[in-house]
Formats: sequence, structure tokens, C-alpha cells
Amino acid sequence: MSFAQMCSKRFSRRAAPRVLLAAGLVTLAACSSTGGLGNILSSVLSPAGANQVSGDVQGVDPRAQQISIRQSNGQTVQVAYDNNTKVVYQNQNYSPASLERGDNVTASIQDNGNGAYYTSQVLVNQSVRNTGTGTNTNVQSFQGTVRQIDRANGFFTVDDGNVGRITVVLPNNLSRADIDRYNGLRSGDAVRFSGYNTGNGQVQLQQFY
Repeated sequence: MSFAQMCSKRFSRRAAPRVLLAAGLVTLAACSSTGGLGNILSSVLSPAGANQVSGDVQGVDPRAQQISIRQSNGQTVQVAYDNNTKVVYQNQNYSPASLERGDNVTASIQDNGNGAYYTSQVLVNQSVRNTGTGTNTNVQSFQGTVRQIDRANGFFTVDDGNVGRITVVLPNNLSRADIDRYNGLRSGDAVRFSGYNTGNGQVQLQQFY
């Protein structure tokens, strides 16, 4: 190998990292000028779609696992939940099924795409039971046979001879005696209880008899 070839080879080896570094700086500068780098960093540091929605609960569908929340602008948002979703009220955790129509809440939501939202936590800002505007004063009596029990989401279904099959959801302030009664329920049990109709075949439990 000639002296000139050796010099050329050494030069190429030493220059390569510098060339790559220079190219990298040019790329970074280009990204910075177009905002591309900022977008990349923000997508890494900030989860896309993280947000909150506040408003009054219009209803909870335990079967579809959805909460309907009406915002102050009058728009209603359907928010999905699952068994990991927490409802926090006065530093205590409850299931989403315990939410009542009229409860004022703030839900942390994530956009799952196609306009679908999911919440992992719902904070109850004001319970409808403490506002004096709730509809639970119109209490009715029910009786029937237990068909399904969902302890994870706090509801059970009953075949009532008068109104057919209903879904009974537990409130967030149920007494200890009623909680024990609920935990002891089995499919096929005959039950009598009072509650108020929240619509769509659902009843908010008040107490067992």
C-alpha cells in the first residue's frame, strides 16, 4: 500500500464521525425550524388524548360499562369504564355503578379513537344526595328473583313479576347491613328491596327488606 493510500484511508476513518455529526446537526436544525422535533418530543413526554371532562351524571349503564356526563355547555359525553376504574368520593373508593344521576363529577379521560373515551378515575365533586335536588324521594318497592350478580361493578339483575327484568345498582352510601346483604346474594335468591327508577330498566337501590 502506498503512502498516499494509507493517508487517504486514515483520513476517511477520522472524517466519518465528523461527517455523521455534521449531518445530524443539520437534521436537528431542520426539524427545529419546522417544529418537527418539538412535535416528536411532545408526543413522547405527553400522552396523547389525556384530558378531563366535568359535568353532571345523566346515567350509568353497568352492562355497557358507560357513564353519560352532561357538560356545562349542554353537550353530553359517553365515557367508557372497566373494572379498574375508580370512583373517588370523600377520600373513599367506589365502583362506577354507584354513581347517581345528578352527581357532579370530573372524569380523567383518554381518547381511544373514533370519538370513544375511556376513564380510569372519576372524582365526585358534589353528590346529588347533598344538593337536595335528587329524584330519590320517589321510592318504590320491588321484589323478584336474582339472576345475575356483578360484584366488581356493584350491581345485580332481578326478574320482577310486575316490571320484568331490572338492573339494580348500588349507591355510594349504602349501609353496612345492606352491603352485607348484597355480598350474600346468590343467583336464584328471592329479594325484596326499595329504590328509585333511574330509567332504561335500572333502579338505584335504597335498602333491602
